[in-house]
Amino acid sequence: MDEPMQLLPAREQMAFTLGFHIILVPFGMAFTVLMLIAEYRGIRRGDDVALLLARRWSQVAAVLFAVGAVSGTVLSFELGLLWPGLMGRFGAAYGIPFAVEGLFFFLEATFVAIYIYGWDRLRGWTHFWSGVPVPLAGIGGTCSVVAANGWMNEPAGVVLRSEQVVAVHPLQVLFNGAFWFEALHMLLAGYMVAGFVVAGVYAVGLLRGRRDRYHRLGLTIPFTVAAAVTPLQIVVGDVAAREVFHREPAKFAAIELLPRTDDHVPEVLGGVLVDGQQRYGLPVPSAASLLAGFSPSTVIRGLDTVPVDVRPRDDLVSMVHLSFDVMVGIGFLLLALSLWFAVSWWRRRSSPVSRWFLRLTAIAGVLTVIALEAGWVTTEVGGNPGRSSVCSSPATR
Repeated sequence: MDEPMQLLPAREQMAFTLGFHIILVPFGMAFTVLMLIAEYRGIRRGDDVALLLARRWSQVAAVLFAVGAVSGTVLSFELGLLWPGLMGRFGAAYGIPFAVEGLFFFLEATFVAIYIYGWDRLRGWTHFWSGVPVPLAGIGGTCSVVAANGWMNEPAGVVLRSEQVVAVHPLQVLFNGAFWFEALHMLLAGYMVAGFVVAGVYAVGLLRGRRDRYHRLGLTIPFTVAAAVTPLQIVVGDVAAREVFHREPAKFAAIELLPRTDDHVPEVLGGVLVDGQQRYGLPVPSAASLLAGFSPSTVIRGLDTVPVDVRPRDDLVSMVHLSFDVMVGIGFLLLALSLWFAVSWWRRRSSPVSRWFLRLTAIAGVLTVIALEAGWVTTEVGGNPGRSSVCSSPATR
């Protein structure tokens, strides 16, 4: 299928902006929770070190919020400038989640200002409660954007007549079929990213000999949160993958690097698609069928079921597959690190302080960001070929 010459540059520009902006999302909805946990501990126990952490983290959160506001504004302009066909035809529906996100954004901005400037003006618990709406608004805004992404996967709430939108049901647009598992998966990913990144910063400080309580507490609070949500993320990720198997068979075929429909499908670790054939991967017999349908005989639809005119190229399929492998592989590495932390805490009531643990924690912060980007590539590059009928090119008016 011939594509307009503007389509690839538009996709690349949107991908670059989204790839940058998504790194900031976890800090709006999860880093602020770490900040409130530190302040709660400081007020409840009279812990000045925890209060110092909370105050410094709030200053970082404010800066990241400002940067995220700028990149988010760029994205809003790109939607209209790069995809006028989509927004002109479906803007009445697709714009609803972004309108809701805008309300959450202004709510978050208001309480960020109150919280930051209230440190020396509000009493302890009053100040603490003034900060609670910040992560709640961040979560609401994130879920709104995920709702828009979910609508692209499974459009709902739109009544078409003569290929024109004549009625829109806002709740159906927001709570589309892909919303629930995508939103939960993204929320847990946000807490993992914020937790491991912040813990990694203090792990580097501890490795450099700053063994004071400030750095130990700065590592323990975020790592505890990240370690708690990591096993939940593994479970939710498994559920989400199974939903993709049922709802988006083309994307699932790309994830599994499966050129033809078959049963007893192996789980291929690594590898690429070359001339429509799997190459260089390590197959685990029948594992993909077992994970998808709880039976080795489960039939998985391959890329051969995708119409030829919208069938993805081998390099795109390989990109989706490898991105998924990177995301899942890092997830299990972080699970192992979380178990190390949990066992140490259970035995000694303190976090591990060995240099190897600190080194791995420092690396974990980087790995979570890589996993976040890999998951986003899996979602977006793996978008259903059917999207092309909804998402018009920049040339469309």
